[in-house]
Amino acid sequence: MTGRNQTTVSEFLLLGLPIESEYQNLFYALFLAMYVTTVLGNLLIIVLICLDLHLHTPMYLFLSNLSFSDLCFSSVTMPKFLQNMQSQDLSIPYAGCLTQMYFFLFFADLEDFLLVTMAYDRYVAICCPLHYTTIMSPRLCLFLVVLPWILTTFHAMLHTLLMARLHFCDDNVIPHFFCDSSALLKLSCSDTRVNELVIFFVGGLIIVIPFLLIIMSYARIVSSILKVPSAKGICKAFSTCGSHLTVVSLFYGTIIGLYLCPSANHSTVKETVMSMMYTVVAPMLNPFIYSLRNRDMKGALRRVFCKKKNPISL
Repeated sequence: MTGRNQTTVSEFLLLGLPIESEYQNLFYALFLAMYVTTVLGNLLIIVLICLDLHLHTPMYLFLSNLSFSDLCFSSVTMPKFLQNMQSQDLSIPYAGCLTQMYFFLFFADLEDFLLVTMAYDRYVAICCPLHYTTIMSPRLCLFLVVLPWILTTFHAMLHTLLMARLHFCDDNVIPHFFCDSSALLKLSCSDTRVNELVIFFVGGLIIVIPFLLIIMSYARIVSSILKVPSAKGICKAFSTCGSHLTVVSLFYGTIIGLYLCPSANHSTVKETVMSMMYTVVAPMLNPFIYSLRNRDMKGALRRVFCKKKNPISL
């Protein structure tokens, strides 16, 4: 064991997806289109919220942060994945791998916490509409935005520092399209029990507690609606919460299926495809979900484009 520890790894090989060579260009074009769509869609939401005064509300403050998180989350893995698909060089430096792992955890956790913040905002808007502006004060909104950034910084740093203390020996092949922490632990020739315990307890809390808080928020929303049942109230609640519920289902559905359900029957290919769902597909779909099902976003888009077409003459 000591002899093996002395042979350190300076780089890793990312195998990516097992795609046949004749379909390589087709899948490259597909994933490139998905990434470009993700970047443009989330940038559009951020720009609209910045330009349109009607969207300067707590809900859209949180949505702009979520869009920024989605944009960065996808950008952590997709550029390297696309480069590897067009290159024969699948290597990533050791430091680059740890850096990718840090930012992957950072933006995944950030999205996790921002979804909780948005659920709380919807709870206050529906259950306490008369006190909404008082409760969701600028100070509280700033706190609800800054806190996730602080928590995710420490959580991602904890896992990265624990990973950096491990030794990696001869095997440096990662059967994934990014530096996944669980894949790296399998390659280590050091004792990984501390890392596994931290992932199980801290990582579990990072996923489970926000998910339970979202469930509680929507349980209170449903309870509030049922107290005064009306077709108009139900339609308003679903129009307000429908987009957020769709995003929550997409994000947590794949993560729970991948990390919290028994993975004995999951092959490496299945795990990679499931990871694609929340790292690539979800950030791409979020702009469509929030824009196509949101009248405020559609209105902002019309107002911004109308200003461009009809500038005020002085």
